Amino acid sequence: MVDNNEIKSLIVSILEEMTEPKSSIESKENQHSTVSTINPSQVETGMIDDITEVDIRKQFLIPDPVDREGYLKMKAKTPARLGLWRSGPRYKTQSMLRFRADHAAAQDAVFSYVSEEIIKEMNFIEVATKCQDKDEYVTRPDLGRQFDEENTEKIKAGVKPNQKVQIIVGDGLSSAAIEANIKEILPSIKQGLNMFGLDFDSESVVFIKHARVPAMDQIAELTGAEVVCYLIGERPGLVTAESMSAYIAYKPTVGMPEARRTVISNIHKGGTPAVEAGAYIAELIHKMLEYKKSGIDLKEVE
Repeated sequence: MVDNNEIKSLIVSILEEMTEPKSSIESKENQHSTVSTINPSQVETGMIDDITEVDIRKQFLIPDPVDREGYLKMKAKTPARLGLWRSGPRYKTQSMLRFRADHAAAQDAVFSYVSEEIIKEMNFIEVATKCQDKDEYVTRPDLGRQFDEENTEKIKAGVKPNQKVQIIVGDGLSSAAIEANIKEILPSIKQGLNMFGLDFDSESVVFIKHARVPAMDQIAELTGAEVVCYLIGERPGLVTAESMSAYIAYKPTVGMPEARRTVISNIHKGGTPAVEAGAYIAELIHKMLEYKKSGIDLKEVE
């Protein structure tokens, strides 16, 4: 049973708290505020370094290697992910982040588009295959080889017929490859062709959106071109998302065997540079016109 004196003491204590001077309350609040702001969180500005700028061929993460120089010599010859290390069964954080960054770049290359600014700057004739979007392009390769009536008429109206050399550009599986290489490779091809007394009409270069390789065959039949050179973005990997290929054929036709195409692949700054590739493409075009062959048939007469 609670004593009357204890009850009185409790009531007095409550009344004192209720009638405490305002200045005392503010003092306590200020004290609390001061305590809570002693260690404010620090917000950093700026950006961290881009991990994809690290040259994998020079990166070496193995501690205490038996033959460091031999390992580095081997790495210098390939962009493969050699010389990594682990923490238990897992890759170390730096290696894992680089893997994820390269994978993200590859996805972006497939699902992004070549900028309209570049298409206008290069004065391309822009057409599109029957694919309506990137999802359909990835899942329906057959539609990426065909043109509807509207785009067919656009090709006929815009391209000079019966040229010796017809240049085509396609986004393919990497828009990044086109943006990274096209401005350098086209002038190189033109300069190389001029050395052989040849040329291509810069006003008749076709750009294909949602493009697959065999789309070049239909354009060849529509325009009557003798040699068609098709520059297209390659499927990206973890080494680079900027690799482009050149498919070249003498009088290609719809449904022809793939063996009739000549292919130069890995055109990018870490493989065959665009300028060097352009010179080689011009030489191949000259040989195709001379022998009237391409692909395996050209190999047999070289």
